[in-house]
Amino acid sequence: MTISDAQPHHPSFGAVARTPDDRFEGLPDWPYSPNYIDTLNGYEGLRLHYVDAGPKDAEVTFLCLHGQPSWSYLYRKMIPIFAGAGHRVIAPDLFGFGRSDKPEDDAVYTYYFHRKALLAFVEAMHLNNVCLVVQDWGGLLGLTLPMERPSRYSRLIVMNTFLPVGEDAGPGFLAWRAYNRANPDLDISMLMKRGTPSLSDAEAGAYGAPFPNEAFKAGVRRFPELVMVKGGSTEGIDTSFSAREFWSERWAGESFMAIGQQDPVIGEDSMRKLHGLIRHCPEPLILEEAGHFVQEWGDSVATAALDRFKLK
Repeated sequence: MTISDAQPHHPSFGAVARTPDDRFEGLPDWPYSPNYIDTLNGYEGLRLHYVDAGPKDAEVTFLCLHGQPSWSYLYRKMIPIFAGAGHRVIAPDLFGFGRSDKPEDDAVYTYYFHRKALLAFVEAMHLNNVCLVVQDWGGLLGLTLPMERPSRYSRLIVMNTFLPVGEDAGPGFLAWRAYNRANPDLDISMLMKRGTPSLSDAEAGAYGAPFPNEAFKAGVRRFPELVMVKGGSTEGIDTSFSAREFWSERWAGESFMAIGQQDPVIGEDSMRKLHGLIRHCPEPLILEEAGHFVQEWGDSVATAALDRFKLK
């Protein structure tokens, strides 16, 4: 596999890998045509991919943010339910993931590299009346977005994630970070299958499709190093503190939380702490069989959230 010659080098971000389109052909339960934007403020020339499903003039837009090491494919069980109820669904791939461009230099990927890109994306897409849907790094980053423009956001669906501000990391996270460090060419399909044994081989393969070899995995490698835990990165702690204050004191929208109880890294205890930070968040939906990637149980989550929000 060779790196695409469509954009071999970016003046700000160095060499860039672009996954060939044929890697995304025939993925199970993934009928969505790609959409790209390469004019994001501060990222001009770097191409970001997003799914855009449902009517573009819908009153409500569901903005679905993935984490590591996944991509928008993670939302394949939720997108059709939201869109089928008449809503617009936008599911971007973070830079370094999915069909988006992937700078090869690990150092490019910082907390604010990702956060500023998401803020620029929301602005460029002119999204309003947004239901923010987050899990994993989709939450670490996504939960900090509404405080910048609260008027854009009306609802929240939050699954296993947290807003770290330098706390002690649990043994589950430390083990995961050590494993990630030891495997720079991480077998993503295997990892997803191990974390969610119910995945078919084809589904697990779809998660690995964006990453043909190690050159495409810099973004994957970096995320565990960016988590703001004790002894780890400090970048973003102030932003995370501000987000905690926003959700506790200023959030005026509706919320829905789903917890995958089998998550070895961000379990129910962590989610209960986050629940306590979100103003007027009702009792969570507990998914006893779900692991970290709660979206693999996303049909039940999406249906329950639409019921809660009276958006069916």
